[in-house]
Amino acid sequence: MARWLKQGAEASSIAENDRKVREVVETTLADIEKRGDAAIRELSIKFDGWDREDYRLSQAEIDECLGKLSKRDIADIEFAQTQVRNFARIQREALKDVEVETLPGVILGHKNVPVQAAGCYVPGGKYPLLASAHMSVITAKVAGVPRVITCAPPYKGGLAPAIVAAQHLAGADEIYALGGIQAVGAMALGTASIAPVDMLVGPGNAFVAEAKRQLFGRVGIDLFAGPTETLVIADETVDGEICATDLLGQAEHGPDSPAILLTTSEKLARDTMAEIERLLTILPTAEIARKSWGMYGQVIVADSDEEMVKIADEIASEHVQVMTRDPDYFLANMTNYGALFLGARTNVAYGDKVIGTNHTLPTKKAARYTGGLWVGKFLKTCTYQKVLTDEASALVGRYCSRLCDLEGFSGHGEQANIRVRRYGGDNVPYAGRAEELA
Repeated sequence: MARWLKQGAEASSIAENDRKVREVVETTLADIEKRGDAAIRELSIKFDGWDREDYRLSQAEIDECLGKLSKRDIADIEFAQTQVRNFARIQREALKDVEVETLPGVILGHKNVPVQAAGCYVPGGKYPLLASAHMSVITAKVAGVPRVITCAPPYKGGLAPAIVAAQHLAGADEIYALGGIQAVGAMALGTASIAPVDMLVGPGNAFVAEAKRQLFGRVGIDLFAGPTETLVIADETVDGEICATDLLGQAEHGPDSPAILLTTSEKLARDTMAEIERLLTILPTAEIARKSWGMYGQVIVADSDEEMVKIADEIASEHVQVMTRDPDYFLANMTNYGALFLGARTNVAYGDKVIGTNHTLPTKKAARYTGGLWVGKFLKTCTYQKVLTDEASALVGRYCSRLCDLEGFSGHGEQANIRVRRYGGDNVPYAGRAEELA
């Protein structure tokens, strides 16, 4: 039986926060839809202290940002983007168009068709999260999306050179200096100066995530996402310092980022809790990480690896770091997770920044039904059919006629019947039922 040495916030308090966010987002999106660019400007000034004649970056501004980075900075960004691009291309190559003759003269197939315009949100108000540009823009471009635009908020009252460089080097067609609800609303709804997109992707704060949720249906989205989550699964083969480091490494994202330790070792659990307190005295981002750990941190002691799998699947965390004697056991048996990081040699930061897998992943238990962002999210698998012979059309038509009759759909039935008459030579009564051939 599992024991909780530390528990997180009550569900009721989380629900109340979510309600407040929903109300703010609903009102704001309605204002953007009504007033367009005027609302965007007011919101940008109000929330970011940021006003421009045109929120789209010019080529001169992009070049200026590139010039502020060292050769080493550019090379590091290019290395990370190469890893993301390579893996995205491998994923794209795994998605094949198909065409097959399922009956004599009947051809069925599907094509993987990219969406025509994607809007990528790149968080950057608190930290300049340039990695989000790699994950969204490159993945969309590898999928074949012809128009990819990006929005990133201003950083410390200006443009963040690294974010701008990452968006440009990734291949963004339009780059806007906008953040928050106003950025997501502008991309999805469109304004006089920003043409709307077909799909929104990218992580963000609670307001950005809720805006995407409310806009879903008018545009596609990558997934429903909330604050960053991390689950560390560990046993006595590792120590408290590495577990604490991996927990705090994600808790620093924001004051509402859940970080959970799940272990079969009570000694490791208590050592980790002690190490967290020690590291919080020296971690530069401790102010945020301490709030997150205090409100949302959990420590769970289970009796076995089997029980840890069961608990982990119930948690359905975005990131799952596995540091146990046999990490592949969890790869073989877990079903609900955004991404797995197997063994102590890897970690969530590798996936977030550079190794090549995508860091836009499901949160709030969405891992029960979806994976993360990948090239397939930007593709529509669209089917088609061809019937090449009279005999095939009449054969399928007879079955279709009788099935439509069972449902009472006489108009549908006539679509079949007219073809049975023309291509099969059967005198089927109007709105009647085609009979089997003798």
